[in-house]
Amino acid sequence: MKKDFIAKRLDKIKPSATLALAAKAQELKAQGKDVIGLAVGEPDFETPDHIKAAAKKAMDEGKTRYTPVPGTPELRKAIAAKFKRENNLDYKPEQVIVGTGGKQVLYNAFMATLNPGDEVVMAAPFWLSYPAMVDLAEGTPVFVPTTIEANFKMKPEDLEAAITDKTKWVIINSPSNPTGAAYTAEELKALGEVLKKHPDVWVLTDDIYEHLVYDDFKFATIAEVVPELYDRTLTVNGVSKAYAMTGWRIGYAAGPVDLIKAMSKVQGQSTSNPSSISQAAALAALEGDQEFLHEWRAKFQERRDLVLGLLSKAEGLSCIVPEGAFYVYASCEGAIGKKTPEGKIIENDADFCAYLLEAHNLVVVPGAEFGLSPCFRVSYALSKETLTKACERIQKACSELTPAGNQPDVKKAGGMKP
Repeated sequence: MKKDFIAKRLDKIKPSATLALAAKAQELKAQGKDVIGLAVGEPDFETPDHIKAAAKKAMDEGKTRYTPVPGTPELRKAIAAKFKRENNLDYKPEQVIVGTGGKQVLYNAFMATLNPGDEVVMAAPFWLSYPAMVDLAEGTPVFVPTTIEANFKMKPEDLEAAITDKTKWVIINSPSNPTGAAYTAEELKALGEVLKKHPDVWVLTDDIYEHLVYDDFKFATIAEVVPELYDRTLTVNGVSKAYAMTGWRIGYAAGPVDLIKAMSKVQGQSTSNPSSISQAAALAALEGDQEFLHEWRAKFQERRDLVLGLLSKAEGLSCIVPEGAFYVYASCEGAIGKKTPEGKIIENDADFCAYLLEAHNLVVVPGAEFGLSPCFRVSYALSKETLTKACERIQKACSELTPAGNQPDVKKAGGMKP
């Protein structure tokens, strides 16, 4: 293969760290090692039976053909009804697009709107696919660093400072992957006040973890609380996380008709329609019984509290209490500069995570992958037994670290680096 055969646009892109680490965990397990993987954000619950039954029924009825590119009329109508019922947002079916996962919906939006040099503003830490997709669409990611003291949330004044005459999109991900931080309605209104001053800037709100919020936190989305932004907001969601349907690959979004048409044009020349069977399953998810969500949410909260309690006992670590999703974004600043039993100095979060894997058979994701160090992300979408065992390994790993030379024995997180 010639050196220049692969497109130069891929030079900026690296493989997904979470998927690579998950693959590494599977590889080590195949070698007989007792590896625990906390890298992938995937619920361990089974897709509910009534959803699977709807997929089987669709197959039995021969619904195995192409559908309209942006999704079946029935599903787009159900999504519009969901937005009205749960978010008080009025969308017509023609304002809705269904994609092969939320990731494709986001990719379609960037490919349909970004020109070279257009800027996309996002908080750091960020979901690692956001900047990769922006780069592929020849846009420029712009990062707004956050702090543990601010619960990893973007402040209005920092958002204002990041916006330029090249800004096309601002991404809001609430609850957040990787931090679990969620914006209250009042916090969204404050960001909205900034955005109202910039009429050419559009808002992409990624609400995929909407149903996974805890401690009586009330979810809100920006077009709901700042209606002045409705005409320039793309509201993205999906069934993957809340309904344990990651493998079904159905995401969706609603927004202005012209934007949805442009996204459909991109989709029409890439994948065409999402799976007809998966769309039938998603329809059942949105229109069927929702009671199980309360039970799952309670279990996730128990797991979150378990992980927080155990990590709080690990020397050198510090965590915020996530309002939602199923991640803890822990600072490991207190471990930086220390020495492992093998004599290696922990210089950054990648070193810390490598130490957990090599010495304690535990896979977590370094914060550097999400744009803010020194941290690591733990997914608690696993059983309490597994999480207990994993966190005990982290405690042991931290207890085995010793100060190196004149390095101060820092135990709590302070400033972080983007």
